[in-house]
Amino acid sequence: FPFGFYMAPAHRRAPPFSQIGANRMLAITLLGTGSPMPDPTRAGPATLITGGTEQFLVDAGRGVLMRLGGAASSAGQLSAVLLTHLHSDHVTDLNDVITTRWITTFEPSPLTIVGPIGTRTVVDHILASLGPDIGYRIAHHGDLDYRPPVEVIEVTEGKIDLGGQVGVSCAPTDHKPVEPSIGFRFDYDGASVVVAGDTVPCEGLDRLCIGAQALVHTVIRKDVIENVPVQRLQDTLDYHSSPEEAAKTAARAGMETLVFTHYVPAFPSGGGEDWRNLAAAHFAGTIELGDDLHRVEVHSS
Repeated sequence: FPFGFYMAPAHRRAPPFSQIGANRMLAITLLGTGSPMPDPTRAGPATLITGGTEQFLVDAGRGVLMRLGGAASSAGQLSAVLLTHLHSDHVTDLNDVITTRWITTFEPSPLTIVGPIGTRTVVDHILASLGPDIGYRIAHHGDLDYRPPVEVIEVTEGKIDLGGQVGVSCAPTDHKPVEPSIGFRFDYDGASVVVAGDTVPCEGLDRLCIGAQALVHTVIRKDVIENVPVQRLQDTLDYHSSPEEAAKTAARAGMETLVFTHYVPAFPSGGGEDWRNLAAAHFAGTIELGDDLHRVEVHSS
């Protein structure tokens, strides 16, 4: 459809015959590798996990829909949005996802939003803030006679029934004082990916990683930040993981691939080899990092 319009989300349509049985893997696309600090080349934290025709958006930082477009996707194609925690940099464009899905689909297509306890309150406030816009659009468009349909599922730990072929589960992480926070695991046809979100090493994340092949982990350079005499930056040290700590988490679980994102301080486009070297001292597998839209395929072992 032109102009970004979409008939219905992918999970509500049968896949083309040519796709059935094909591409049996999970794909990771780093939509946004940035942080709370605005960056002209890095969107806010967001990761797309794709299995078959199902697409899961993990976190919705600034610029997420532009990066979804760059990944040949859209709000209408999402099977669900999953939030690791409710820090502003991870949810700031959730309102855009809600609105864009609503106005670019031609029948009610409920957006499933999964997150920790507190997510329903945040979504309710987002919808309230959109109240004037919702009213304007319903008044203007004769075929748009319903409010944005949203289904919120609050989770703590365990399997999450989203009705698709990709298995989704979660476990608590440690981003205190941001609490609760959770990581997500995706299982599809023998391939498994864990998306950690912001956390220090913890038992819940270790549990989630057991038997999985790939870990997507936010990281900060503690060795750099600890030398910056700014208290607000110093405060980030005790609730994020360094490349070394993330590498040890992946190594403990015997994982094959470690994917870094949410770089602080961000490295120039095409850089990051020093980040990789720090991790390689503790993890013997493949280490992936890069710019927005960097893509990694995970196949069954």
